[in-house]
Amino acid sequence: MKDRRAVAADKRLPGIEHARELSVKIVFYCQYVYGMGHLFRSIELLRAFADDDVTLVAGGEEVDARLPDHIRLVRMPSLYMDEMYTTLLSGQPGLSVQQVQQKRVELLFALLEAQRPDLFITELYPFGRSFFEFELLPLLEAIRAGRFGSVKIVCSLRDVLVEKKDPKQFEQRVLARLQRYYDLLLIHSEPQVLSLEETFDKAADLSVPVFYTGFVAAPTKPGDGRRLREELGLAAADKMIVASAGGGRSGFSLLKNVIRACKILANQPRLYVFTGPFLESEHYAELRAMAGPRMAVKRFTDRFLDYLKAADLSISMAGYNTCMNLLATQVPALVYPYRRQQEQPIRAEKIKNLAPVRVLDDPDIDPSRLSAHIQKSFSDPHSRCDTELSLDGAENARRFLHGWMDEIDSQAHAGSMEKL
Repeated sequence: MKDRRAVAADKRLPGIEHARELSVKIVFYCQYVYGMGHLFRSIELLRAFADDDVTLVAGGEEVDARLPDHIRLVRMPSLYMDEMYTTLLSGQPGLSVQQVQQKRVELLFALLEAQRPDLFITELYPFGRSFFEFELLPLLEAIRAGRFGSVKIVCSLRDVLVEKKDPKQFEQRVLARLQRYYDLLLIHSEPQVLSLEETFDKAADLSVPVFYTGFVAAPTKPGDGRRLREELGLAAADKMIVASAGGGRSGFSLLKNVIRACKILANQPRLYVFTGPFLESEHYAELRAMAGPRMAVKRFTDRFLDYLKAADLSISMAGYNTCMNLLATQVPALVYPYRRQQEQPIRAEKIKNLAPVRVLDDPDIDPSRLSAHIQKSFSDPHSRCDTELSLDGAENARRFLHGWMDEIDSQAHAGSMEKL
């Protein structure tokens, strides 16, 4: 693959055909700390960059995720956080947090030295992941000093931020980090649905360009749901429910009550429960023991979208990826937002106007009440939504970044020509 910087000038020469964009070398840093949503959104985003040189740096607990062939995975020694996001924990047996931190710093510097990318993209940071500044700040300083060549620094940000104990201090720190280190902010949302201003008061003070990509959602394929129903032996009249809990660390009570609620129903539906890879082993065993003959409990499936397309009802929490799947499939859904932070409740309230979604409160997941919600969803499902909404955030990001880099190359070439 030709180096982008080496051929940038050639692309502008008169008489040269410009139909093909130049490839971009990307190192994408993704540190997920509690669930797995950040990782899967990052993978979906990078799926669009099939013609580029892409390295994904993943720093959480290992997840059996299928990567597109063009993504090179570099897995850092694992660090994650407790449920309250107050303490770093080592995911490496026999290694302390401090030992893992040192190994990670060394790995990141060696990687940037070897790759010398065009783009270094950080997922969420500096709007989160401040616990990982032990490795990010030295690396960003080195990039800005030119140690790895001409590298542009970009932030990849989801739609909603979690609340902070000291919002003013947090916002000032974010603004300072963006001003010192970053060249661009990508927000994976639609501003008319969820804008940054809703959860970041100082959005007007941002010093870097901002581009809303639209939502990042995995595309659906016509007929996949029907084919899966045939594989599962379901007749057209058979009701099917998919219950899921993202990474699994916070969804045990919901999934347990879904199983209990389905057992109450006179005509039991087929129930497929996906717990997530991080559900504790004893809880996973308990759910499997509870499951009846028309129920299946699994940790994970790489055909989750097919299951949603096949289902008559989805019951889930309200993480970014799950909500994007609901928007893409328009399956009737009951969502139970994680309420220890504002992120999921805010998102749930927004998407209930864009998809056939009902939002559940804590009392609603009592099995008797939940069974009534399920029955109502079967007999009176919300109509599917026809609202125009961009779910092509990954492709929009790819097009924008390529055009942005082309413009940077053009300006650099023009500047060099003026000096001649």
